[in-house]
Amino acid sequence: MAATMDVDVDVAGAGAAAGGERPSEKELFSAAESGDASAFSSLTPADLAASLALRNEDGRSLLHVVRVLAAVGGDAAASVVNGKDEEGWAPIHTAASSGKAEIISILLDQGANVDLTTDAGRTALHYAASKGRLNIAETLIAHSANVNKKDKFGCTPLHRAASTGNAELCEFLIEEGADVDAVDKTGQTPLMHAVISEDKGVALLLVRHGADVDIEDKEGYTVLGRASDSFRPALIDAAKAMLEG
Repeated sequence: MAATMDVDVDVAGAGAAAGGERPSEKELFSAAESGDASAFSSLTPADLAASLALRNEDGRSLLHVVRVLAAVGGDAAASVVNGKDEEGWAPIHTAASSGKAEIISILLDQGANVDLTTDAGRTALHYAASKGRLNIAETLIAHSANVNKKDKFGCTPLHRAASTGNAELCEFLIEEGADVDAVDKTGQTPLMHAVISEDKGVALLLVRHGADVDIEDKEGYTVLGRASDSFRPALIDAAKAMLEG
């Protein structure tokens, strides 16, 4: 992967007063890409934190961070693993979104905050749910991720999973305690998100798990009101089946 630099800090000059010449930004990035620990082992925690501003062409420093953590370890790693970029993203958010299960485990072992939020109020579990990444959701919840955490729009991970149509992930979240009737800031439940997305499989799954079809959102619509004419009969039948036991 070609490297590009997008850095607002002077890593090479950081801590120069303490003595000793620091590696340049280019040298640090190249070392991270090649897995060379020696470039990082002598950095102070402050210099190490500054080095995490380096970005690859994707604008994220995920591999860089993991290699630095593996190289340094200890208190220094713990002090930077939860560092955020300008959008509030930490390495754990990038790993969850991009499906890097092994990296998620490394970050958690190094002290990553499983419920750390971005500027949008989203945790790694929100991003795993949005992308349908069941294996990552399992790892995060095994490390006590909050399954009902709401982002700044009031959406829980179940809202995100329901919106993107992953029935298996929805079922897992429910089994782990997700509130099927959680409402976002528009008053909509995960079931409403599934209905609006025209995802019959997820919608019927939520109904089978007891989702309330009579909750009204802030515009006064229920699930049945939001459903299309072709979708509504299946929802009614599923709700009746639940009532009849």
